Amino acid sequence: MSEQVTVYGAYGHTGRFVVAELLERGYTAVRAGRDPGKLGGDGRAASVDDPAALDRALEGSAAVINCAGPFATTAGPVIEAALRAGIPYVDLAAEIEANADTFRRYGERARAEGAVVVPAMAFFGGLADLLATAAMGDWAGADRVDVAYGLDSWHPTAGTRAAGRVSRERRDGRRVRFVDGRLEYRDDAPPRRRWDFPAPIGGRDVIAEFSMADIVTLPSHLEVAEVRSHMTVEAAADLASPETPPPAPADGRGRSAQAWAVHVVVHRGAERRQQVAYGRDIYAVSAPLAVEAVDRILAGRTKTAGVASAGAMFDAREFLDALAPHVTAAPPACTAPASPPPPR
Repeated sequence: MSEQVTVYGAYGHTGRFVVAELLERGYTAVRAGRDPGKLGGDGRAASVDDPAALDRALEGSAAVINCAGPFATTAGPVIEAALRAGIPYVDLAAEIEANADTFRRYGERARAEGAVVVPAMAFFGGLADLLATAAMGDWAGADRVDVAYGLDSWHPTAGTRAAGRVSRERRDGRRVRFVDGRLEYRDDAPPRRRWDFPAPIGGRDVIAEFSMADIVTLPSHLEVAEVRSHMTVEAAADLASPETPPPAPADGRGRSAQAWAVHVVVHRGAERRQQVAYGRDIYAVSAPLAVEAVDRILAGRTKTAGVASAGAMFDAREFLDALAPHVTAAPPACTAPASPPPPR
């Protein structure tokens, strides 16, 4: 009999990709979520304010993957249920504050219980964390990590928009960045700059300090004073516009035509190390990231216990290799210097 994994938020856009990935790898996927009407007859309905229902949703499962945002609302209750059940928890949270909450609230408890909790195991958060960890290699620390997102477009899901609203409310409309070893909230507009992406993308205008979950995941285990993430202006404009439609399927797997690259540059003094990854559809690629994490956790291929991001929990280079053909990751072939950091 195959191992059973509960997918909370299974009827959502990304949740459906996660269910399909689990089934493809031979798991039994238990579909769970807050809306009984969207689950159908074989699903397990469970509100986040009903611990007993959450316990039933996780009953018999070897792990749970939380795909249901906003994670400011769902992460805590589903983690609590996973801890009660004694099973690993993985989520796809891109919300900066929700991820910070998970580390702060559950770090000591999960470590004491020998539990495994992996937040942000998705395109935002998990992938860049793996790339940065691989790029760091034998360096004990770095001065700065830049994460540049080369998205050719961004058609946000309803869940992305809802999570964004919650994050903006939590930070009173301010933007946030990670500098001098801490989160810093600011009222000014983020700067723009030119970013030299490796071939075949090349130079693109980006919104600098377009902070994502990376400013929580990377500093959680890497000795780095500054983490900056940057987003192509086209993708940022798509996200900002209320007229941008949700992603539309463009192949047999339901993936959109969106192409992306993630370019990570780690700086230590005058030295730098780089890693780049390419792929298609930021939502679809979160499924192999999350399911590969579950594979490795259940096989005992982890480096620690407690709350840990992707690079701290797993061997980063092995994990990246395992993501093929969904992700192509390697040190970039180009040797041109990355753009200088924006003025502070």
